[in-house]
Amino acid sequence: MTVYLVGAGPGDPGLLTLRGAEVLRRADVVVHDRLSARELLDLAPDGAARIDVGKSPDGPSTSQDEINELLVAHGRAGRTVVRLKGGDPFVFARGAEEAAALAAAGVPYEVVPGITSAIAVPAYAGIPVTLRYSSTSVTIVTGHEDPTKGRTDVGWEALAQVGGTIVVLMGVKHLREIAARLVAGGLPPDTPAAAIRWGTRSEQSTVRATLSTLADRALRPPATIVIGEVAGEHLDWFERRPLLGRSVVVTRTRDQSPELARHLREAGAEVVIAPTIRIGEPADGGAALREAVADVGSYDWVVLTSPNGAARFVAELRDGRDLAGVRVAVMGPGTGAALSGAHVVADLVPPHFVAESLLEAFPDPPEGGGRVLLARAAVARDVLPDGLRARGWTVDVVEAYRTEAVDYDDEVRAQVAAADAVTFTSSSTVEHFVAAMGGPDAAAAGAPPVVACIGPVTAATARRLGLTVTAEAEVHAIDGLVSSVVAALAGPRG
Repeated sequence: MTVYLVGAGPGDPGLLTLRGAEVLRRADVVVHDRLSARELLDLAPDGAARIDVGKSPDGPSTSQDEINELLVAHGRAGRTVVRLKGGDPFVFARGAEEAAALAAAGVPYEVVPGITSAIAVPAYAGIPVTLRYSSTSVTIVTGHEDPTKGRTDVGWEALAQVGGTIVVLMGVKHLREIAARLVAGGLPPDTPAAAIRWGTRSEQSTVRATLSTLADRALRPPATIVIGEVAGEHLDWFERRPLLGRSVVVTRTRDQSPELARHLREAGAEVVIAPTIRIGEPADGGAALREAVADVGSYDWVVLTSPNGAARFVAELRDGRDLAGVRVAVMGPGTGAALSGAHVVADLVPPHFVAESLLEAFPDPPEGGGRVLLARAAVARDVLPDGLRARGWTVDVVEAYRTEAVDYDDEVRAQVAAADAVTFTSSSTVEHFVAAMGGPDAAAAGAPPVVACIGPVTAATARRLGLTVTAEAEVHAIDGLVSSVVAALAGPRG
């Protein structure tokens, strides 16, 4: 049994450390803050308990004593517990109090440091906290001391004499007083200053001013305040991204969402993970697929039309020798990538990633006929098997997996409706999205303004079900889908 005090970083889920991800993946219980990136919770096993103890200024909060008791109770019960905290557990995050409570109770614990907002947020705003010649020190200070202490530990007037960069966390409410005391201590009123709100997230915005004027600007928490010559630097990179401030819904299965989500985040978007389907076992438990793969050497071609089918297929191979003399065709690069773990390279990838294009590129059977194994979802179009049979091939279709519906609750429907775009990577994601939203009329009313589809088949399904398709990928792959979203959303709102 161990309780892990894990720093989740300042908001961008990509800033979680490898160690943090490792312990999350084997957690029995995750006790998390309000400011933790929600997507990080998906790293925990499906059966792990997720307990929200986030402190909210306007709503219910869990006291620190209650949090300590939770950690001790679950730790003593022999569970693997992850206490997921925003930023770093030991930088103004009360992680030391939690560690002390665990130590007093005799519960083993480990601290997994996180990337603190004091460093990461300025970096995302293009502000280096040090410069070689002008800013050779950094002071990190809270602007929100515990009001119950009865004293102040921050000598702002003295801090003004230290030099270098001052990073103030949780200081918006008291910024005017802080600035006055720093000026009284000798810091010039025209010292550059900046406030970065929601740093490292898609909602990030930066206000630049001077020490004497920053408090006059319309600032709202949470914000990281940087004071010093470095705040005059404009090494912007994050806020130049084309989808900054936009939110995009990903409807792929939870296991397949990370790739698309990563590409969207790299374009600056906030990603709403709202799977419409999950991958289930075939009706026969995979018996037909296992039997077909055991006899795969009797086929001329194996055809795989999706990453899920490809992954299920290679999982049944003993090794690459099973495919000796057998050629492999895949629908697109995503499906081909699913073969890479088995070191299998596709012999045929059509120019367009739809069944019609694969059928057109597929060779005629040899004299006397030939055999094709098609491993796919339980429900799929019959264009490919029917077309191959018409060409003279003997085609065995085996069920590699099933797609099952995922219901949306009211919270997810609201997140979807508030987003700027929704993405669909297959007809099944569209069909299940419409069902999860409450039917065609509700889906049409609740869908975001931009409906983006990976290709013409998916787009045709969306239109048939009443959705207005506003973006369709020219290249029927993840990169193409992201490009279509960027083209539809980039630029000012309105």
